Amino acid sequence: MMRALILLSAAVILCRTALADDMPVPVRLGDGGELLYEADERGNTVPDFSNSGYSGGGVPLPDVPVRLTLEPGEGDDTERIQAAIDQVSEIPLDDTGFRGALLLRAGEYQVGGTLRVGASGVVLRGEGSGEDGTILRATGGGQRTLLTLSGEGSRQEVEGSRVAVTDDYVPIGARSMHVEDASGLSVGDEIVVVRTATEEWIHTLGMDRIPERRDGGKVTQWTPRAYTIQYEREVTAIDGNEITADAPLVMSLDQQSGGGYVYRYEWPGRIRNVAVEHLRGVSDFDPQVTAKLGDDEYCADEDHGWTLIRVVKAEDAWVRDVTSVHFGYSCVWTTSGSKSVTVQDCACLDPVSRISGGRRYSFSANGQQALFLRCYARRGRHDFVMHARAPGPNAFVDCRADTAYSDSGPHHRWATGTLYDNVIVNGNALNVRNRGNSGTGHGWAGAQMVFWNCEADRIICQQPPTAQNWAIGCIASDRSGDGWWASFGEHVSPQSLYRAQLRERLGEEALGVLTRPE
Repeated sequence: MMRALILLSAAVILCRTALADDMPVPVRLGDGGELLYEADERGNTVPDFSNSGYSGGGVPLPDVPVRLTLEPGEGDDTERIQAAIDQVSEIPLDDTGFRGALLLRAGEYQVGGTLRVGASGVVLRGEGSGEDGTILRATGGGQRTLLTLSGEGSRQEVEGSRVAVTDDYVPIGARSMHVEDASGLSVGDEIVVVRTATEEWIHTLGMDRIPERRDGGKVTQWTPRAYTIQYEREVTAIDGNEITADAPLVMSLDQQSGGGYVYRYEWPGRIRNVAVEHLRGVSDFDPQVTAKLGDDEYCADEDHGWTLIRVVKAEDAWVRDVTSVHFGYSCVWTTSGSKSVTVQDCACLDPVSRISGGRRYSFSANGQQALFLRCYARRGRHDFVMHARAPGPNAFVDCRADTAYSDSGPHHRWATGTLYDNVIVNGNALNVRNRGNSGTGHGWAGAQMVFWNCEADRIICQQPPTAQNWAIGCIASDRSGDGWWASFGEHVSPQSLYRAQLRERLGEEALGVLTRPE
């Protein structure tokens, strides 16, 4: 059972000096192996990130039976593969929520367009992500996504279901809150917990006065409407007007900063139980298009395949054992509208593009409750990156980047609740900070970010007003920032926070889900 130790006052937190080395580790193992959480006087703790991943984390990825098989063909295979996907999509769902897998036999398939899985219960499977496995080759020009897992429509609020949160303050890490009337809610309901924003809160952050850029580029100041963040949850318990959700809050609900409310939602067009596994994507490019980085010349063609896989409007999805080669933007991108996605044992190798903004985001996320496990990037820029206003929890676990041309971390505009657990960035930095007028005014990139036993050339960990960021057990040759630093230069126990939290929530057997397949 998790217990919170109320040890630190808000005054101590706010008055500490930058780079304090004596801050306590905010989560530790008790004598009985349980996790002990230190909290400030308002009850804020490091959140539990173990709900990140397929079906809410800790659930084995299914082995779905093959229903249709294709062999490599001659010429462009786009229409032939899409027709096969559509054929599997017409099979009725079974009792487990699946239709079946389309197996692409080993060999090369030329794809001059875009493929789409648009029905629940469909898995696209190859026979390996190596050079002798199943290869989808993005042929021809045009920046495009090669494969999307994509539903339709948008999340809809159930009319009359909205109820206000009545607590003066619901702390970071909490799962329970009081509402004005819980009679319209039931256990199992899918809800959205909304954290509203106010002009006063934005002013406290300094995000209504982001400095102008020297080059005259546009800077967008933050507004309350744009920073009202919505977190999808499921009701697990109701006691009077107190409701409990399956995953914790990763941003406090404070009546002085706008408070919050809850509503039930429906999304009939969102698909679920969809996946891509065991294949390799390779993008053609023009090697004659070059640019220079210092004295080094490199290929900078940008008229070719851009992202291998996008997960869009999909829930309970996974991508495993997939490698992308030469795509200009990303291997896997979990976009807004995706939820409970696992991306594991994937690699993003040697992107071809200019080495500049908006490119080489190897593993990219702005959905919620995604787990990136044992992912590898080479010659990317923002390799493990959160986008604007991404609602957590999300987690990157046991990931590594080599020859990184820029930093990993939340990139811009208040992503909340991401764990970087044993993430290594070779050649660059791991950062959570105020990015000021970078881009069109990125400002505070993230809050409630946890760097746990990470390594990088440099680490920046800054604390936003009204929020917190933690760097625990991290190793780097250079660091800065006034965030929560503990045990810098020496790893801490537990070695993996995600695994410890998963074990605490579901038991030792749940850790088997995270074992690397043989």
